[in-house]
Amino acid sequence: MKQITTATELRALQAVSPAQPHCTCSVGPCAGWTSLTEERWPAAQMLAVATLRDPELYEPTFEERHPNGTRYDSPDAPVALKFFPYNRCELYRCDRCQRQLLRYTEFGGYYVDHRVRELAPGTGILD
Repeated sequence: MKQITTATELRALQAVSPAQPHCTCSVGPCAGWTSLTEERWPAAQMLAVATLRDPELYEPTFEERHPNGTRYDSPDAPVALKFFPYNRCELYRCDRCQRQLLRYTEFGGYYVDHRVRELAPGTGILD
């Protein structure tokens, strides 16, 4: 799987994502980070495109980057590659609609929560 290390590389992939209506798959709308159970993740139609994880970092930072006052779950929050949660993401493409989705797993004390966010055209991307 390709490793994405710069905003320029991710923007190049973002540019090939069509501006289509949302796919009718079980993922549904996810402009901001959305919890999605493993049962709802349509693995058979998702192609792993790239990872945003740095293999050299054992424990990536939990610090977030919101230069315009956005929040973690804001649909207009920028994708900041070196910051949480993007530094723990994989990028997938839906075979049905070609929509690109960022996905990571949140691990809490007593739970595992898979989360997904669409990498839509126009989403801001920062290093």
